Amino acid sequence: MPYVTGGQSRIRTNTPAENAYNALEASNRIISQKQLRLSTGKRINSAADDVAGYITSRALAARNGALKSALRTVGDALNLTSIAQDALDNINTLITTIKDSAASASSGALGTDEKVALAKAAYRLAQQIQTVVDSTVFGGQQLLSGAFTGEFVVGFNAANTLLTFLIDLSTSNVDYNITSNNFNINAMSTTNFAGVTGLDLTSLDAVSSSDLGIFSNAFISTTLTSIAEAINNINKVASYVGGITNRLTSQEELLKGQIVNYNAAISRLEDADVALEQLELIKAQFLQQASLISLAQANQNPTNYLQLLRG
Repeated sequence: MPYVTGGQSRIRTNTPAENAYNALEASNRIISQKQLRLSTGKRINSAADDVAGYITSRALAARNGALKSALRTVGDALNLTSIAQDALDNINTLITTIKDSAASASSGALGTDEKVALAKAAYRLAQQIQTVVDSTVFGGQQLLSGAFTGEFVVGFNAANTLLTFLIDLSTSNVDYNITSNNFNINAMSTTNFAGVTGLDLTSLDAVSSSDLGIFSNAFISTTLTSIAEAINNINKVASYVGGITNRLTSQEELLKGQIVNYNAAISRLEDADVALEQLELIKAQFLQQASLISLAQANQNPTNYLQLLRG
């Protein structure tokens, strides 16, 4: 702390000059600090600027980085469910068209050739269902083949333990709420399409003028019932995927809000208040000028006393 001294009629020491010099150095340090903060926009440029704030801001930044990573993962999961949902909607449209063909074939006004034509057209749609299943891919994995399961990191708790969310599109997922618990829409390889016992879409290709098969009067009612049940099961799976999408959307909104709040907290700790820093810079510059003037004046004192030795 500088202090005022009297009786400065000495030439070996110059306390006023030393005080002025120290004040000048202090002003220079303040000016350097304010210029650094204004140029970087940050109040904390090193741990020395604010020891506690430095620790807190770095911890918040690390946490925020993890949340951003989780947000990207949630985005991937949403992309996956969107692809699966779109494919299921497409399959629903195809199987509904097949049901319409079967309904038309049940009419007594149609002849055998017309019924065979309807069955062959329906079989082409069944082949398209298989194409949809085979082409519904995300991250190199088939989504609707009946084997896909995947865990996605959607957050972290205070101990940095992973918070994960399972997306299960396997055939045995009980959350589908399907009676048989065996949802399989590989139209070209299953005899229980969409979990319906005995529904084999490949039998559409076996319909002929000599044997109408599942389009015959004896079986058409069962065919219509089975296809209707398949449509209902497909809708149940689509609803399951929709529920997952809703939860992921909620988590995405939560993470976005948390990231913004963490950014705000980091900003309050790290970022410089430009108006305040500029104000203090100007004050320090005034003190610097005053110190320079005081130093110049104090340096004249020993010279004045040397006049006494010239007598």
